[in-house]
Amino acid sequence: MPTYDYECDHCGNTFELFQGINEAHKKKCPECKKMKLRRLFGTGAALLFKGSGFYETDYRSDSYKADAKKAKKSEASSNSESKGTESKKKPAAKKETPKGKN
Repeated sequence: MPTYDYECDHCGNTFELFQGINEAHKKKCPECKKMKLRRLFGTGAALLFKGSGFYETDYRSDSYKADAKKAKKSEASSNSESKGTESKKKPAAKKETPKGKN
């Protein structure tokens, strides 16, 4: 539910009101109790996601998700191939220390 800004034309009181999109506009000012309240434009149209749990990837398109999976699979397969070549390397020869020096 969005937050809307309201202003009273009689007393000049301004405030924010958290209300549903389909709710009727408020008309009565909570301060002076006159029917001169109007909702201001431009503030209630956008939804703001605040707090933890909202990620930009939550609302990605299906084509983006499919491309991301392909990229992950190709990255995983290239990593497994490079690991296989590393395991075939010979271990380095051990250096011998001269006798008597430990």
